[in-house]
Amino acid sequence: MNHEDDASYKTLFAAPEVVRDLILGFIPDTWLHRLDYRTLERVSGSYITDDLRDRADDIVWRVKVDGEWVYLYLLIEFQSTVDAWMAVRIMTYVGLLYQDLIRQKQVLPKRRLPPVLPIVLYNGDRKWTAKTNIADLIPKVPGLVAQYLPQMEYLLIDEHRYPVAELAKMQNLVAAAMRFERPDRAVSLIELIDLLNDWLGENPELKRIFAIWIRAMVQRHSQNRLVLPKVRDLQELKMTLTDRFETWAREYEQQGIEKGIEKGIEKGIEKGIEKGIEKGIEKGIEKGEALLLQRLLARRFGPLPSELVARIGSATTEQLEQWGDRILDAASLDEVFHA
Repeated sequence: MNHEDDASYKTLFAAPEVVRDLILGFIPDTWLHRLDYRTLERVSGSYITDDLRDRADDIVWRVKVDGEWVYLYLLIEFQSTVDAWMAVRIMTYVGLLYQDLIRQKQVLPKRRLPPVLPIVLYNGDRKWTAKTNIADLIPKVPGLVAQYLPQMEYLLIDEHRYPVAELAKMQNLVAAAMRFERPDRAVSLIELIDLLNDWLGENPELKRIFAIWIRAMVQRHSQNRLVLPKVRDLQELKMTLTDRFETWAREYEQQGIEKGIEKGIEKGIEKGIEKGIEKGIEKGIEKGEALLLQRLLARRFGPLPSELVARIGSATTEQLEQWGDRILDAASLDEVFHA
């Protein structure tokens, strides 16, 4: 995922309501569903490793468990392409998070570390083929070494595993975002914006966040051919998109008309040439048959009168064939032409 797309997704998942709906709608776990997501808090995701490499702006959240601040950390990573080494990255991120929590003295009592749920949200077109556990990337070995191989797994949420019809039944913000990624036509996008705008009601901040994300998503899907101004809410985005889509439609319609005229002219010329060739061949055959008939008649009956030559020259193919068939049996020119 490029930097701009990554930033737009991080803006979307900076809203606690979106993180809550991700868990409740796409992670089938009863214990997780019982947690109080009103306690969700965004955690600084800027980790500094010992060699000072920065890992800034990760999406990390914590939530209370059973009413107490026993932290469950949710680490969310966004992917639009398959990364064969994602398990290694996730293990590194979790290690950096733990280092940061130790440095900030945010560990649990008795020097324990809080649980972390690493989530990879994938919206690419190809099937996800990467291993989700780092242990599956390491060959199995016997003996002592096997006891020390690392174990670290992440939860993969693959957007394309969920049919659009199933997503449409869910009153869930993440399901709505997945539907925006796969509209079947421009009208669907406008309809989805209307639906989301009504759904979010009096929540201007969420409307603003979704407007920013949808704008970035539309530009990405159009390969940046559809340039959109910055917008502040969903209604403004809808008006902007409606105007752009109408302009686009007019441009493509005009291009289509011009292309159609051009193609029509080309086709007409081709047809004309084709017809001309056919007509020429036809006329050539008729002319050849007429000359052949004249020669045969002259050899059989002597020189032909000029009016008869003119008659043969203007005859149809059918007439020429009919006269030609009579030459062998006719005793005179009159029998050829009047029999």
